Amino acid sequence: MLIKPMIRNNICINSHPAGCAQSVRNQIARAVKDLAGGTSPQEAAKAVPGTPKLALIIGCSTGYGLASRICAAFGYGAATVGVSFEKPASASKPGTPGFYNNLTFDAEAARAALPFITLDGDAFSGEMKERAIAAVRDMAKAAGIPAEIDLIIYSLASPVRTDPRDGTVYRSVIKPIGQPYSGKTIDMMSGAIITVSAEPASPEEIAHTIKVMGGEDWELWIDALDKAGLLAAGARTLAYTYIGPELSWAIYKNGTIGRAKEDLERAARAINRRFSEKASGGGAWVSVNKALVTRASAVIPIIPFYVSTLFKVMKERGLHEGCIEQIVRLYRDRLYAPGAAVDPALVPVDGEGRIRVDDREMREDVQRAVLEQMDKVSGENVDSATDIAGFRHDFLEAHGFDVAGVDYGRDVDPLIIV
Repeated sequence: MLIKPMIRNNICINSHPAGCAQSVRNQIARAVKDLAGGTSPQEAAKAVPGTPKLALIIGCSTGYGLASRICAAFGYGAATVGVSFEKPASASKPGTPGFYNNLTFDAEAARAALPFITLDGDAFSGEMKERAIAAVRDMAKAAGIPAEIDLIIYSLASPVRTDPRDGTVYRSVIKPIGQPYSGKTIDMMSGAIITVSAEPASPEEIAHTIKVMGGEDWELWIDALDKAGLLAAGARTLAYTYIGPELSWAIYKNGTIGRAKEDLERAARAINRRFSEKASGGGAWVSVNKALVTRASAVIPIIPFYVSTLFKVMKERGLHEGCIEQIVRLYRDRLYAPGAAVDPALVPVDGEGRIRVDDREMREDVQRAVLEQMDKVSGENVDSATDIAGFRHDFLEAHGFDVAGVDYGRDVDPLIIV
């Protein structure tokens, strides 16, 4: 079949298998070049003492989670277990982008002789935690390596969570807190500048969003792995967040998402206390990453307007990064920087103990230029005054479309990656 993007209300509801596969291979090539120095992953594993040997990536199929798995495996030669919840393809309908991303990762990892297991299912559930524990043991045994996880990435992006302890279903919302929000944004596909509004969240909606997007489940994962005896001495764990500029705070940092991210930071502190009490020498961090286009970006008020302008400014200054470049820098210059790779106390952090790889986005000159540029944008000059084309490209690429080198006029089988 021919597969073209199907977009409804700025949400893409399908994906392209060949495009997803090529995008993953492109990211692998970047990790090999920038982390492994162009050598094999096995050789790269010997280059920097303290880099991960066995990594668990919770939320491994797209975005920062996928990039984190690729960098651990192809940049450092780590064995990996990945967990995600994807809709598979059928003979008549494509699967989700993460379905194809996982298949491609598995195929490339097998080709590179890297140990891996990819699990599909609800990462919030107790059953998945048990499956992951069994998978780590099975993979380690087959690979002849210790069943000791030294890197845990927590990168879930789900709108719904069922609490495994009592079965309560929680649903997150993207809303301001305290007062309504109204602001300009850009329609990603048409380029039209529109005003969007959002009513404030109720106390119940705030609580639900924290339950879904906060740190409770991260703690449950660490607890399960610890009780199973799978945490290596010196294990490191990371979750991801975003802060952004003040202009987005009403809907983001000071809204329901921000409240959940505050809980993520609380969880990092709690996990660190746990590690300290065990004298394991490990660490837990929240990494503040830069603004990128995700599958949800196009529907968050202000974000398309801000991000498309940010892209223009950062690209003009040679500062722009995508997911894989961000994680390369996170690993190379922060988490596993010389010295920090063997001593977590040397990992560079801010005054709140967070790792910052949003530093280029938040540079004073960049933010000043973005604000000045946003003031100049109108319906007549949106294409030249912003990088809405780059925003659109990244959105489509996240679903396997608009990827260089892919023939979209060619019939493809949705069950096969090429």
